[in-house]
Amino acid sequence: MTERPRLLPLLGPTGHGGRDAMTCIYRCGNACAHPVPNESDNPYFGDVVSAEVSRRGVVRAGAVGALVLGFGGAAAGALAGSPALAAPRDGSGGTLPEVDSFTPVRRPGNAALTFKPIPPNKLDTLVVPNGYDHSVVIRWGDPVLPGAPELDVHRQTAARQSRQFGYNNDFVGVLPLDRKGERALLVVNHEYTNENLMFPNFTTFDAMSVEQIRTAMAAHGLSVVELERVGGTGEWKPVRRGGLKYNRRITAHSTRFEFTGPAAGSAWLRTAADPKGRTVVGTLNNCAGGVTPWGTVLSGEENFNQYFVGADAAPEALKPKLARYGIGTTARYPSDSRKWERADERFDLAKHPNEAHRFGWVVEVDPFDPESKPRKHTALGRFKHEGANVIVARDGRVVAYMGDDERFDYLYKFVSDKKFKKGDSWTAREHNLTLLESGTLYVAKLDYTSAGEIDGSGKLPADGAFNGRGRWIRLVRGNTSYVPGMTAADVLTFTRLAGDAVGATKMDRPEDVEPSQLTGKVYVALTNNTNRGVGTNPAADEANPRANNKHGHVLELVEDRNDNTSESFAWSVPIVCGDPADASTYFAGYDKTKVSPISCPDNVAFDGSGNLWISTDGNALGGNDGLFATAIEGPERGHLKQFLTVPLGAETCGPFITTDNRSVFVAVQHPGEISGASLESPASNWPDGDFAKPGVVVTWRLDGDVVGS
Repeated sequence: MTERPRLLPLLGPTGHGGRDAMTCIYRCGNACAHPVPNESDNPYFGDVVSAEVSRRGVVRAGAVGALVLGFGGAAAGALAGSPALAAPRDGSGGTLPEVDSFTPVRRPGNAALTFKPIPPNKLDTLVVPNGYDHSVVIRWGDPVLPGAPELDVHRQTAARQSRQFGYNNDFVGVLPLDRKGERALLVVNHEYTNENLMFPNFTTFDAMSVEQIRTAMAAHGLSVVELERVGGTGEWKPVRRGGLKYNRRITAHSTRFEFTGPAAGSAWLRTAADPKGRTVVGTLNNCAGGVTPWGTVLSGEENFNQYFVGADAAPEALKPKLARYGIGTTARYPSDSRKWERADERFDLAKHPNEAHRFGWVVEVDPFDPESKPRKHTALGRFKHEGANVIVARDGRVVAYMGDDERFDYLYKFVSDKKFKKGDSWTAREHNLTLLESGTLYVAKLDYTSAGEIDGSGKLPADGAFNGRGRWIRLVRGNTSYVPGMTAADVLTFTRLAGDAVGATKMDRPEDVEPSQLTGKVYVALTNNTNRGVGTNPAADEANPRANNKHGHVLELVEDRNDNTSESFAWSVPIVCGDPADASTYFAGYDKTKVSPISCPDNVAFDGSGNLWISTDGNALGGNDGLFATAIEGPERGHLKQFLTVPLGAETCGPFITTDNRSVFVAVQHPGEISGASLESPASNWPDGDFAKPGVVVTWRLDGDVVGS
């Protein structure tokens, strides 16, 4: 007889915006309670009044809604029509799949989003539209490696957790393994741990045993899991038989990573344990990511600052740099410190001041070669990476778009020196694996057309659009720095300071930045910024048009000449989130009485028809977070529709649509993460009726047709 589900406690107090205070502590070290790290005096939008530029009319449009990534996300279409990938040379340690593309198949005909939107709710379950079903693919503690034990919270150790699915899954990538679409690899980030909800009788970080700390370290990182389709439907499940040759756990405490690019080996990356500055153990706080056109996964290291202590005793000259990355320098133990130095002294900056510089990078993992060493690409810069999404430009170079998830921080892009090689040869793949090692890193500076009309209320300017022009400012290429007073290694290691120096535009928490593979246009999720226009903080401007911006908005960039390598672009704000009944909201001019309410956009992605899917994090409207979808071209542009909601206390992460557009994957992160909850007294029983477990869910249409339509 199964144990009776436990009763849920009353909901606790909320934290910043729609997030609970518990999430603020564990996910980002309570970043919003600390001073804004960006204290630079570079111009704000409100201070940069440019000459009027030609106005871009807003196309009245239609369906905004659920965020679902295509197979390959930003890589959609990059390999369309290319031959199958070949197996590697003998001894390479991996086997490549026989597939035509890692990206969604373009669906001809009607791309309308026809599902009936679900209403906002506070249910402790996952809710999907009529005509759809869903199932849990994998959850925290499920076996990943052969012989791994089942989850037993009373017997967890680092050794056990290193073989199991990690905690708090965020990014989801699903890479096909065969042309029939029957097998695939699931690649997932494990962003952070919540010891309150993981360990029995948890009290404080100081009271944790060293083994518990190591177990938490093992629950960070990534998982690679082989999947198989269930009976010709859109449902998927883990493969549980055979050698599971692809399955892999990458952790914070044992996996070795290689640095690539111009900053590799620099003085900033050298430590006593790694005097050459070429190898680092572990990856931290991996948030979103992307799938590349050559079939690898990119993972962004985000709120790494919360894992370090002892910065008060770091060299004085280094302290301003540490502080710019949110590392407290006035006390040995910043508030909410995780105390990891008790298990590994490299997290003590008093002893190892350079260790913090070895995190905050974009990580590349080859899921098809489980013996390969993951890499951290210094050419893409160091900041609080939400993720990185790649598109192949018209001239063959690859372009990666990135956001720095902090209040008043910046948008970036990287343009490779080398060109993408098509084809099915192992030589082509070896070449493509080097594309992110050298190139030019840029930061965005935006100007606008209606500066004098922005009053912080969200009211549209007289021309009916929030829009303007922008340019990409070069920061560094190879060993050449374009920032006075900074070397190339300085720029790449302290990229935030380089952005400050060149006057980049301060944005409202730029998170996921993703190009559409069908149009080349780029979409940015600006999650929120309740500090906008408050006190001495920067005022609202045309690209961040609301003061106390608790609901966020979506930015659209159109590169000049539709060339993703261009150094200038036009921009607009097609979606200003919130309750459609609120006058400050905007949905590309669509009839707001037909639009679903949405708050705090986090990730954006595309299906094979080019529809934009949006997931949320920290819904400040009072309901559960969810997944939404909209058309971004044509008469349905702006018609936002809610596709699903996640359980109590959870955030909607991932998401991902398979190459055949028949399956929607989402990560349910931190279910039950509500103040007052514990393992013994959970605020959510999802998914098994006992205590909350983060997990990955797949949703599909019961009639087998493509999702959304």
